[in-house]
Amino acid sequence: MGSFILKTDVPNKVLNIELEGSFSQEDGLRSISAYQDTIAPINTKEYALNIDCKKLNVTAPEIVPLLEGCLQMFKKDEYKKVVLTLENNAILKMQLSRLGRSVGLDNLEIISTVTT
Repeated sequence: MGSFILKTDVPNKVLNIELEGSFSQEDGLRSISAYQDTIAPINTKEYALNIDCKKLNVTAPEIVPLLEGCLQMFKKDEYKKVVLTLENNAILKMQLSRLGRSVGLDNLEIISTVTT
């Protein structure tokens, strides 16, 4: 089961999202609904989007279209910058990089961290 936390940092104009676990279709749809509620009062063009994926598992093939739809949504919302932070997970990094390129999310940055 996947979980998510959304936090808007209004003074710094950053939307922080933490993702954890493996997302089902239902989890993904719940997170999209929460995301849309969260961004409703802000101008996303003035914000950066930071997504912490350090506890996110590689996405199952049947969920990839949903994830791709999320990246398209982030592109449509025109954030100044979209940053995904991963642990040292090469498969997830490749998956997210490929999806980002496929939707034309040109301001996507993927950061890998290594924890001990």
